[in-house]
Amino acid sequence: MSSGSFNPFEMAQAQFDNIAEQLDLEPGMRQLLRNPLREYHFLIPVRMDDGSTQVFRGFRCQHNDARGPSKGGIRFHPQETIDTVRALSMWMTWKCATVDIPLGGGKGGVICDPHHLSAREQEQICRGWVRQLARNVGPVQDVPAPDVMTNAQHMLWMLDEYEHIHGGHAPGFITGKPVGMGGSLGRTEATGYGVIFTVREALRELGIRPQDTLASVQGFGNVAQYAIRLYNQLGGKVTCVSSWDQGDQTSYAFRKQNGVDIEELVSITDRFGGIDKNKAEGLGYQVLPGDAWIEEEVDILIPAALENQITGETVLKISQRVKVIAEGANGPTTPEADQVLFERGVYLIPDVLANAGGVTCSYFEQVQSNMNYFWERDEVLGKLDVKMTAAFEAVSELAKKRGIYQRDAAFMIAVDRVARACRDRGWI
Repeated sequence: MSSGSFNPFEMAQAQFDNIAEQLDLEPGMRQLLRNPLREYHFLIPVRMDDGSTQVFRGFRCQHNDARGPSKGGIRFHPQETIDTVRALSMWMTWKCATVDIPLGGGKGGVICDPHHLSAREQEQICRGWVRQLARNVGPVQDVPAPDVMTNAQHMLWMLDEYEHIHGGHAPGFITGKPVGMGGSLGRTEATGYGVIFTVREALRELGIRPQDTLASVQGFGNVAQYAIRLYNQLGGKVTCVSSWDQGDQTSYAFRKQNGVDIEELVSITDRFGGIDKNKAEGLGYQVLPGDAWIEEEVDILIPAALENQITGETVLKISQRVKVIAEGANGPTTPEADQVLFERGVYLIPDVLANAGGVTCSYFEQVQSNMNYFWERDEVLGKLDVKMTAAFEAVSELAKKRGIYQRDAAFMIAVDRVARACRDRGWI
């Protein structure tokens, strides 16, 4: 899923090496934490609808489970790579530690394109993924969740296969399930809402009212849509969103200077977050190249799509007006771009904090499933707000105290917590 020479795992390791140096971690600890503890590579043979057999490659990385079971999504994507999965599993470890939930980092994937697969074929991939890993995942080992191009239905097929193999019910095995089948109310909104909870706190710290701000958002999937909804409720206005057009395999940006209408756009969006550009033009949207979102004259940028979007090159296109960047996506900003943003004084809310609402609510779902006792939506989102705000304040306080970049502060808190857990267990 990375392009050109960009390697997300090398970037994740470089971020870790920087923090390990600042924390003066011992060599053994550095060696332990800069790679996944375990990773699984396997093949999933599927009988296709036309009678042929196709073999799909699957992965699962468990980066670190010193603080609790591994936790992380499963991506279905035609350009999935093991290095992407490794990087995401590492970032999940830091993310869980940043918001202080008792979980470690994991990530999974299958190289496939759901756009070209029937529901039955997708079901066979889901069940095959679980069959390959049934002894290595579970409520007390490794808890998967949805990610790019996977959804609640995929999770339910996986849960059903896991329960069939092991016998009995184990709803805590997987999160992101349908609400009627052990899923949590509030889970759909959680990641996007979590992003805006942190934006709200950053604006408060900067002395800026949300209603006086404009934002531009990259992506129009679940995270972006709910982030836009909550941001609008706070009084902010989004002037540009970008999305991937499945028809011609190109990304486009959609601009409306007086503010995009979220419900209007959702009505012309497919289930993968692709906006119909012809219908958008008919509704008065300016259709621009996909990377135009980053050049908007706004106060807040929210990259909420894929990694490697704000680079040493694209960071130079960011308007001087931009005061806050909230990373709704994982790994959207490269270290070269980080240096520029830090020097410019942009308030960056790093991915391990900004988009941790998803894994936090996944943790809530896991707790509810294991207890077989479920909370109301307002209780879930209230708990989420408390967790996200507390994590934001801890990161902000450390950044100010040491005069360091917000990403470094978040990583220092996270890496230190994980390293302590490894020491306390006697691993190092």
